[in-house]
Amino acid sequence: MAGRRRIDPPSLVQLAAQELRRMILAGELAPGERLIEERLTEELGISRPPLREAMRTLQHEGLVEITPRRGASVTRLADGDVVEILTLRSSLERLAVEMGVPVTDPTRLARCRAALAEMQRCAESADRAQLVERGYEFHRAIVGLAGHRRLEGIYDSLHQQQLWCMAMNLHTREHFYEDLGTHVARHRDLLDLIEAGDPDAVLHALAHHGERSFTHGFRQPRQDAPTAPDAREAPGTSDASDASDAVSR
Repeated sequence: MAGRRRIDPPSLVQLAAQELRRMILAGELAPGERLIEERLTEELGISRPPLREAMRTLQHEGLVEITPRRGASVTRLADGDVVEILTLRSSLERLAVEMGVPVTDPTRLARCRAALAEMQRCAESADRAQLVERGYEFHRAIVGLAGHRRLEGIYDSLHQQQLWCMAMNLHTREHFYEDLGTHVARHRDLLDLIEAGDPDAVLHALAHHGERSFTHGFRQPRQDAPTAPDAREAPGTSDASDASDAVSR
């Protein structure tokens, strides 16, 4: 029909990049892990050319590193990079809360509620990669409370780097501190405080939100690590120690 735009289906490269991205954000591929082409072509059912192009796509996103003679591997952020990302993120969110709470525009709260609902859906389906993505959208909506276009633009500039940190943090918290449902409930509590309109209470909750749990020693947890009660952090202490750990490194 005249005037109708053609929508092309995703290419093999796009589908492969999407699946590799999901595997990384879901913690199925660990930081520093080599991406073995023979294994991935078999798992994904594609040939090497589209796989390599997909890897280059993720290289541009910062999730994959490609080096001569060594090939591709999942990006491992240096300790200093993590500190910079997290301290900048915290500063931007704190400024947004100071400017935007109490909330005067109901549409901004609606944006937070919608992101939280998506987080709940992802938790129920155990879709960890999408839970990371939707978690970012929730925190981005918090920044949006300020109604400050440039502030949100700066926050967006850290999108991929934040996703990587959030993916590592979700992996850590699920294995040591909380299940996926509790993870979402923690964000629901934060939204309740935002809706109550007390900026000091919101800032206190953000300071103890737990987004730095993975920075303890900057080491990745084992998949079979124990989750005994004495291995869990005490409620309300997560980021008090996390912040000092991160800043001191």
